[in-house]
Amino acid sequence: KGDTVYALSRRHRVSMRAIIEANRLNPPYHLRAGQRVILPRGRKYVVRKGDTLSGIARQTGAGMYRLARLNGLKPPYTIRIGQRLAIPGAAAPSTPAGKTAKTAKSAARRKPLAANKTMVPSAVPRPPPNSGKGFLWPLKGRVVSGFGAKAKGLHNDGINIAAPRGTPVKATENGVVVYAGNELRGFGNLLLVKHSGGWISAYAHNQDLLVKRGQRVKKGQAVAKVGSSGTVSEPQLHFELRRGKQAVDPRKHLPKVSA
Repeated sequence: KGDTVYALSRRHRVSMRAIIEANRLNPPYHLRAGQRVILPRGRKYVVRKGDTLSGIARQTGAGMYRLARLNGLKPPYTIRIGQRLAIPGAAAPSTPAGKTAKTAKSAARRKPLAANKTMVPSAVPRPPPNSGKGFLWPLKGRVVSGFGAKAKGLHNDGINIAAPRGTPVKATENGVVVYAGNELRGFGNLLLVKHSGGWISAYAHNQDLLVKRGQRVKKGQAVAKVGSSGTVSEPQLHFELRRGKQAVDPRKHLPKVSA
């Protein structure tokens, strides 16, 4: 009683995104007393001389901010030699929310939540074919933060584009919405759209979301409105392109014009 996805994330040092994805939870991600929740078990990484958090994130394929949240690190994200960092990984057997590790073995013999078709939401539709004409800039504006390493060991997995509050944010390609919500701390109102070919686009810090999970969207369709939700104070869009789990520089895949 009283458990939330955020509380489980903090207690077991597992990211909220990993819990949401492993259990196929839908917004607003409410849990029921007695519900069995899969807690993804991560790998461990021992910090070596010369390591930075952004370098470890690239080496392990985990997003830097996700890695920082999982390990309770705060800016400037200082790490020390010999420190053990939790790295998101494969799912562990399902265990009752709030139970101790002593019950894990018996719980592993029971049917996990993901195997119970009556309790697991149906998967989102397959994304429609891409347009064949490449990705589209999600809006016009000034790029205020580019992709790549930043000061103090930070790393931007996308680009940030400044624009007036309320400016329409457009889908970069045909796709299907796989996430629409604000459960992932720091991103504010976030959209994740899956595209054919293993691509995923992300749109964060929105004021409003105009589409829902499972909805198909067309290239150029307005899917959100620019805002300053999450950890930013000025209206802007944080935009990412991912090929599988790997974040890539969006500007290398967008038309060679100013945003």
